[in-house]
Amino acid sequence: MEHTEQRKVVSLLVDNQTGVLARVSSLFTRRGFNIESLTVSATNDPTISRITVTVYGDENRLNQLLLQTERLEVTRQVFVLDDRKALQRELLLLKVAATVVNRAELREIASIYKAKIIDLSPDSMVFELTGKPDKVDAFLRMFEGYTILEQCRTGVTAMERGGMHQRMQKPPQEIRAVQFPLPGQSCPK
Repeated sequence: MEHTEQRKVVSLLVDNQTGVLARVSSLFTRRGFNIESLTVSATNDPTISRITVTVYGDENRLNQLLLQTERLEVTRQVFVLDDRKALQRELLLLKVAATVVNRAELREIASIYKAKIIDLSPDSMVFELTGKPDKVDAFLRMFEGYTILEQCRTGVTAMERGGMHQRMQKPPQEIRAVQFPLPGQSCPK
């Protein structure tokens, strides 16, 4: 049986308290997952934070990891975002060596990708680009022939399209009871 690695963007709603990020990320690394990107942000509820993690793995290992993540007492909800139903964005800051000779070429690349030039000095340009991960990757490929001085990429932040989704409307205790019945209780069918 062949196992193929899949890219998954996992969204976690967790208690907003000290040490939560360390607990979640250490669980991922203890299970042998390399975190490709990780973002943490506040939500509209000051007691809850959103962690967005991008990982690669085979489906069975990913499912096991998600179950273990859901069992952490600081975790309120865990769900994998469907690429077709989610909005994903990254922010890239890119500093490229620039001269009088190549400055026009660099401006044109920025224009095509709708990147902003946020700093210009005699020997460099800094670009800001926000977009889907594929767009950021394509933008970076355009600079393979240039000297990249520095690069900073935030990682994916994402949410589902449309109104409030059903799982977001349920209290965490109700979701946990369905996902993980208490000992002695039978699983729902």
